[in-house]
Amino acid sequence: MKTKIWIALITLYIVWGSTYFGIKVAIETIPPFFHAGIRFLISGLILVIWQRAVGSEMPTRNQWISTFIIGNLLLLGGNGLVAWAELTIPSGVAALIIGSVPLFLVIMEAFRPNGVKPNWQSILGLIIGFIGIFILVGPAEIAGGETRLNPFGVIALLSACLFWAIGSIYSKSADLPKSTLMTTGAEMLMGSIGLFVISLITGELNGWNPAEVSTRSLIGLIYLITIGSIIGFGSYIWLLQNAPISLVATYAYVNPIVAVLLGYFFGNEILEPRIWLATAIIIGAVAFINSRSKPQVKQEAKEAVNG
Repeated sequence: MKTKIWIALITLYIVWGSTYFGIKVAIETIPPFFHAGIRFLISGLILVIWQRAVGSEMPTRNQWISTFIIGNLLLLGGNGLVAWAELTIPSGVAALIIGSVPLFLVIMEAFRPNGVKPNWQSILGLIIGFIGIFILVGPAEIAGGETRLNPFGVIALLSACLFWAIGSIYSKSADLPKSTLMTTGAEMLMGSIGLFVISLITGELNGWNPAEVSTRSLIGLIYLITIGSIIGFGSYIWLLQNAPISLVATYAYVNPIVAVLLGYFFGNEILEPRIWLATAIIIGAVAFINSRSKPQVKQEAKEAVNG
């Protein structure tokens, strides 16, 4: 069993850490919101059909409404904005910023009615974490380094963190199907609706010719659908049922590092000393907060559907 757990965990590290680079590749010739819509439409259909085939009940009307809200907060507001931001932001940097979601979760939890208020250790972790984010995205003259990050891309990523945190907190009290995979599939289907609508509203499809989609981008999209969504989340669900949650939660610390390295070696992304410094500070702050809030780590882990 231990061997299976480590195989599944390493798979999760690599798969979810690689989705940021997969997005970068897919959006080279496929519009970002449209690519995400296709990804989650197909992934959602596979999961819902699979779960129905094994006997899981379809969501009720109220549950479809809940999954629509959560799916659009997480997958449109979260993943969709990540894809759009990666038009101008390196995939490794995007992964690192999204890796700070637990910081936003602590803040949102504090404002939730009857939510858990952060103790002084959590507040200290928040301060340290946001210092790391500032080092990463702040003006080059202050933060150091030569790379200038597109401010709109940075705002989109920080907004994605906020949407992800809101969706995660909302899901705690939402009426959802008993099957976690059915819930995930339904959220993907509902999120794809919002992604397609935004794709049309923003006009990103104007002038886009599907015939010009490169083989590289198509492979990236297929990878995201099959490996990133199905195998990645399947490994995650299996780990939640068979491994200590403290071990499963380590994916949040490893994934950004995997994404940074993949972007550097395969995407020619610049890897400056400030990126490594910010990586150490942000991941350290997230680990510190989770260690101070052990009762909530399991719930937060269940809510995190990566890249």
